[in-house]
Amino acid sequence: MIKILNYLVNIANKFSFMPFIDRDPGEGIATQQINKNYQSGQIVQANATGFGAASDDFMERGIDLNEQLIRNKPATFFFRVNSDAMLGAGIHIGDILIVDRSLPASSGKVVVAVLNGEFLVRRLQIQEHSISLVPENKRYGTIQVAQLEQYSTWGIVSFVIHSL
Repeated sequence: MIKILNYLVNIANKFSFMPFIDRDPGEGIATQQINKNYQSGQIVQANATGFGAASDDFMERGIDLNEQLIRNKPATFFFRVNSDAMLGAGIHIGDILIVDRSLPASSGKVVVAVLNGEFLVRRLQIQEHSISLVPENKRYGTIQVAQLEQYSTWGIVSFVIHSL
């Protein structure tokens, strides 16, 4: 993720020779404003913000989101969310989850679980003798997985993609 941000800063730094750029390096953040006058007195403004030092890592080959977001391609799947049960975790209706089946399940992880044949996205809570599936929305209750229920952790949510 830092490499992507460094790439964006590098692009912004390519404009540093131009006289109409003001720099405000505050707390490691390089913010650049570009103001240029066009005909009819219009002013166009663009802001670029990034972190860290400039990097040329992605300049020649571009950014591959598969490379950045998928660690184990054969074990990675995408899910579209159709519930608001995980709003508190930043997972909204319509978001795309990147789920890795090769990662180990542990308490505190957001998981895709199969409970009695139904897929659920919840935070896994493992205690000494019990498993709970905890929502991140107060409208939903915690699910205590009983021994007689058919339960499995299908995969671990590694990333969430949503539009702004």
